[in-house]
Amino acid sequence: MTEVPDRAQVVIVGGGVIGCSTAYHLAKAGVADVLVLEQGRLSGGTTWHAAGLVGPLRASESGTRLVQYSAQLYARLEHETGLATGYRNVGGLVVARSEDRMVTLRRTASNAVAYDLPCRLLAPEEAGELWPPMRVDDLLGALHLPGDGKVNPTDLTQSLAKGARMGGARIVEGVRVTGFAVADGPSGPRVTGVRTDAGDVEAEVVVNCGGMWAHALGRLVGVTVPLHAAEHFYVVTEEVEGVHPDLPVMRDPDGWTYFKEEVGGLVVGGFEPEAKPWKGPDEVPYPFEFQLLDEDWEHFSVLMDEALRRVPALEETGIRKFYNGPESFTPDNQFLLGEAPGLRGYFVGAGFNSVGIASAGGAGRALAEWIVAGEPQDDLVSVDVRRFAPFHNDVDWLRSRVAEVLGLHYAVPWPNREMTSGRDQRRSPLHDRLAEHGAQFGTRMGWERPNVFTTGDRGSSYTWGRPDWLDDCAREQRSCRTDVAVFDQTSFSKYAVSGPGALASLQWICAADVDVAVGRCVYTPWLNHRGTYEADLTVSRTAADEFLVVSSSASTVRDLDWLRRHVGPDTLVDDLTDDFSVLGVMGPASRHLLAGLTDADLSDGGFPFATTRPLDLAGVRIRATRMTYVGEVGWELLVPLAGVERVYDAVRAAGPVVDAGYYAIEALRLEKGYRAFGRELTPDYTPIEAGLVFATALRGSKDFLGRAALEERRRELQHDGPRRRLVSLVAADPDAMLWGGELLLRDREPVGQVTSAAWGATVGAAVGLGYVRAHGQVSSDWLAAAQHTVDLAGTAVPVELTMRAPL
Repeated sequence: MTEVPDRAQVVIVGGGVIGCSTAYHLAKAGVADVLVLEQGRLSGGTTWHAAGLVGPLRASESGTRLVQYSAQLYARLEHETGLATGYRNVGGLVVARSEDRMVTLRRTASNAVAYDLPCRLLAPEEAGELWPPMRVDDLLGALHLPGDGKVNPTDLTQSLAKGARMGGARIVEGVRVTGFAVADGPSGPRVTGVRTDAGDVEAEVVVNCGGMWAHALGRLVGVTVPLHAAEHFYVVTEEVEGVHPDLPVMRDPDGWTYFKEEVGGLVVGGFEPEAKPWKGPDEVPYPFEFQLLDEDWEHFSVLMDEALRRVPALEETGIRKFYNGPESFTPDNQFLLGEAPGLRGYFVGAGFNSVGIASAGGAGRALAEWIVAGEPQDDLVSVDVRRFAPFHNDVDWLRSRVAEVLGLHYAVPWPNREMTSGRDQRRSPLHDRLAEHGAQFGTRMGWERPNVFTTGDRGSSYTWGRPDWLDDCAREQRSCRTDVAVFDQTSFSKYAVSGPGALASLQWICAADVDVAVGRCVYTPWLNHRGTYEADLTVSRTAADEFLVVSSSASTVRDLDWLRRHVGPDTLVDDLTDDFSVLGVMGPASRHLLAGLTDADLSDGGFPFATTRPLDLAGVRIRATRMTYVGEVGWELLVPLAGVERVYDAVRAAGPVVDAGYYAIEALRLEKGYRAFGRELTPDYTPIEAGLVFATALRGSKDFLGRAALEERRRELQHDGPRRRLVSLVAADPDAMLWGGELLLRDREPVGQVTSAAWGATVGAAVGLGYVRAHGQVSSDWLAAAQHTVDLAGTAVPVELTMRAPL
């Protein structure tokens, strides 16, 4: 029987490419006592039958840097370990059949420029010269990405494993993990080891890299790992004329297909619009490490028909092998990385959505850095395991979602795209009323939220241009700016922090000073040890030792985890998110309207900005906070669920109130230059770059988490050097639609990227925020000394950049 050691500092469960990469990078970081446990043999599960595509360009800069590192690692790994990875930098080609796809490619090209990656837009004939077997008469163009490559997944895994062993890691095959040991610690439960069919192993850290089995491994210890397997298909053909080892990887997303060379033939695979879910996460059989599923030519036919259209020679080419290998997909098509909330020392690296080979190098490094440093060292918000809640682990829900998610790989990445499957997980008590008023709903953290109020089927289609709901959204914006609008913001995250140590805990966690009088509200960031953003929220002091924290909808689990990790033992943290609704009553007429529903003094003197207090409104006891995310006089009303319909009906009956949605909030906040966590405020930026030092206590003497790093950053910037700074922008052309992500240019030279954008009704044009970089200080004079444009899908649109917001 296979033997396992009694203990290891870090135990990694799973010997696929992710587990071996994590072990390799931990060893590189000096963590020599690493044990990898694989239930079968290395590279089993999904790794061995992966297509091996390595495309560095991703939708975000952080994602691009992660895969870019992977490619660099794979290129040098053979020299280090002596084991080949099969990596070849052959380049990539993405072709377009439709104008919407060409817009996508032009936007992708501008992203590449923003991230300093080489790329080139090609005419169809030029694409045909790069890829001779391809039919091009139905194409509008293509994008060439010289940095793309391919790799042999099994060889790569073995090379990473050898590198890990060279650094002291131990790898044991044929051992199945059956459970975990957990003990209570000073900051809550902590994993203390693993149980296996070969004995128990004590550990300080456990890393779940179990692939399709990761969900089941998480359930053994109450950790949410939301993923579900789907059948995933490709074929390997006989030799095709014109195919050679350095042929670029070619993707035809309008036909849902990809092609890469293999032994003179082609790997032909894809991501069909509607996937075929496989077994539930708890039903994945064991053993199943090197098995395939039955061939399903009927389901594959939608891909094969498109492949024959793109490569006519396939009509007369034989098939060597049909691969049907299950792969796991997450609810939002992003992988899962990081330390699990509520269980210290338990990390997850799983759910890679068919990009595991490309991501493995960077993901393994990111996990290792997180383990060693105790917190992420880069912006991993979009892949952080804490973005999901326990209700996302429901197997039936996951099964319905995976059928849609796989198909999104090659779908046009429309702005504001909403998932259609697995909806209605969480509803505000006002949902049906808002639906009657024409709400078009989106979803965030399971909540159904009104995006815009419109009539007919407007709001249900997507476009790169002017959307059909824009006039309705503009009406909502104007009502908020000139009269009054009501927003259902029930999805806000809400937490109570209380106890004898509440003030001291929050003074450390909050970068701003929250030692204010009872009844005051403070806008504050939460920073990490690097002085960059972990959250952006408000803290209201409701009693001497009680505080109310209100944050964004998507960050509930992440915020609570951060709080509970950093509060003292005499501090209690409670999640109130599902206990209260929030109504935002905003606009110049909001004071007059609300005054008719309460006896409270709502005047500037009686209820100043940043004041919070309980009051009776329409006969319901609520908490009113004078705070705004739209830049107008207004109140956020925290209302018990049982009373929110009564309050809402009273507000609507008190005057000509307009319902407004989240599209309006986005435009209104950008006209005022208000930042958003996850876009402007991320773990890549400090309040200095974001222009929000005023929202910290840096000028005072209060110590807080991240202060030392922030002070060091400020000292560094006293000397001239490359500098990034957030600025506001307004498009000169009122018809230009910006969505965020566009390249910013200064006198035709790239200087940054738009982080958020929307069409602002008050400004009468697209408005946004974006980071620009300069050799030295970014100042108003520097901005005024040049002409700035955005690359709008290949068209240069003049924009005005300013340090101050447009309104």
